[in-house]
This record gives sequence, structure tokens and C-alpha cells, in this order.
Amino acid sequence: MEVLILITTESSKRNAWRLARLLIKNKLAVCVSMKQIFSIYEWDDDIEETKEFEITIKSKPEFKDDLIDFLHKNSTYDTPQIIYKKYHAEMKYYDWLNKTI
Repeated sequence: MEVLILITTESSKRNAWRLARLLIKNKLAVCVSMKQIFSIYEWDDDIEETKEFEITIKSKPEFKDDLIDFLHKNSTYDTPQIIYKKYHAEMKYYDWLNKTI
């Protein structure tokens, strides 16, 4: 009873909502959560300090490659953050996930 949790980021609330809606519409995710975060990172030899939206995608493990392809095609970032892990899920949540997507 494993589920896939994938975390990515987007540059704005609008972009995060766009991705979330597309993921749900295309049945790649059962639920997408978003929160505003503040990030500091190096990009092109500069230190960036920016607001971003962290997106947590809940899905099936077998959708991992499709999700990665989707994010590479639909993210506004040249190099989107794509971090994922499989987790064990409680039976009712697992059943809902499998019935939904």
C-alpha cells in the first residue's frame, strides 16, 4: 500500500495552481497541496533569495516517470525541483487514491 509523494516548486501562486489543476485533470495526482516558502539558492553564480510555492503531489508510484515528464514540460523553471519518495499509506487513503486516479 505505497503512495508516491513528489515535491516540486513554482515561481508564483498562479503557476502553482495551474500545475495543480492540470495534474488533477490529467489524473496524474489524487491531491496537490501548496504553500508559500522562501528559498535561498545559487543559480548562474548568483545567490538568489525568492518567494516560491512548494507543491506536494500525492500519486501512485507507477506514475513517477509520467509525473517527471509532465513537470519537465510544464514547469516554468529550466531545472525544476523534482524530489520524490514512496510512503506507506493507511488503507482508507490508499483505497481512495486508487479509486480516484
